[in-house]
Amino acid sequence: MRRALAGLTTRGRCLLAAGIAAALCAMVLNERDLMRVALFTILLPLVAAGFASRSSAGVAVERMVAPTRVQVAHGAEVRLRLWGRGRLRAGSLLLEDAVPNAVGESPRFLTPRPHHRRPLLLSYRIRPGVRGLHRVGPLSLKVTDAFGLAEYDKETAGTSSLIVVPPVYPLRGLPGGSGLGSGEDGSIRLRSGQGEDDAIIRPYRQGDDLRKVHWKSTARRDELMVRVEDRPWRGGTTVLLDTRSAAHRGIGPAASLEWAISFTASICVHLHRFGHEVRLCTDDGRVLAGGTGDGGHDDTVVLDALAMLPASHRRDLHWISDPGFGQETFAVLGAVTPGAAEELARHRPRGLRSAAVLLDVRAWAGSDQPAAPDPAPAAALLRAAGWSVAIAQPNQAMTTIWAELCQADAWRPAAGYAADIGRNA
Repeated sequence: MRRALAGLTTRGRCLLAAGIAAALCAMVLNERDLMRVALFTILLPLVAAGFASRSSAGVAVERMVAPTRVQVAHGAEVRLRLWGRGRLRAGSLLLEDAVPNAVGESPRFLTPRPHHRRPLLLSYRIRPGVRGLHRVGPLSLKVTDAFGLAEYDKETAGTSSLIVVPPVYPLRGLPGGSGLGSGEDGSIRLRSGQGEDDAIIRPYRQGDDLRKVHWKSTARRDELMVRVEDRPWRGGTTVLLDTRSAAHRGIGPAASLEWAISFTASICVHLHRFGHEVRLCTDDGRVLAGGTGDGGHDDTVVLDALAMLPASHRRDLHWISDPGFGQETFAVLGAVTPGAAEELARHRPRGLRSAAVLLDVRAWAGSDQPAAPDPAPAAALLRAAGWSVAIAQPNQAMTTIWAELCQADAWRPAAGYAADIGRNA
């Protein structure tokens, strides 16, 4: 009874108070007809409250989110299925499904009473603007009677998960000489003597070192062939992502970190399409995907890892070994000092293919954010060490940045620079 009375609306409470007042007047004036009206006025809100209370417990809801994994700014549909339990039915239902602010606005529905044999189907669309794992729900259900005298709130349907992955942009081509160890058609693996490195004999590609031409295979196949040293147990590609919050600028989805994550996702998906085994790791050496043989070809594993990747609190880049694990490497870096670039080049073994995209985070910075270094000196040091380097601006398309890497012909390290680094180490 206490719960039923607590659910009375202002209209119901006023009607109940009017009925009690009329009953008191009828007793004083000894008016039977007025007493009948007073009893009816008192019983009406009480009966309405009792029915509404029972009806709120007799509504079941199911929720389905399709698809459960979407890219940023892509839509997903949420479907609600309501049906009644038992024979008591509510007068009307006011529904509100809780949705995070990053996903959209919480929708509201005013629906007729559901039937246990004919479920009520509702749907709405959401368009998330921020990557991550989001929870949709619970559903707040407000039940009212037909006269609006009582209403009751109920939470149901629990929560549903929605994974929002970073946007992936289509890329074209591969940098010259890349893709070794990925099992490409037409390549020939030669086993040398015991203790010697394995080698791959494959057709010449633009950008290959002419000193690597394998003349015996060229004469036999009547096609220019090159010999490339390879360690098959390390075959594949490492994609290195700089997640340091101190190395990025901007706020929210327009921040340079979000651009870097999206570009990294695009690289991994693009390399998967060419059959590469991809190892995705961060600036602190943490392997997000592909480190144990799982996820090396799986876009879902890579995208899910990037969807929930937080910013790192490290301030400086520091390595004690090759961050590329002995593989050809693509690095997507934020603000990098010349010292960090020199250290990165020093730890990369000579002859391994390396490429880097340096974000000019000054273009992402707001007026209240600290200044960032010019990426040009770091880019010059990496290019001198044989890296292929591109500097990214927020107004440049990712396809343009990738095409710049593909067209670069400085894939082999400069011997003089490598010697200087070895003397300085």
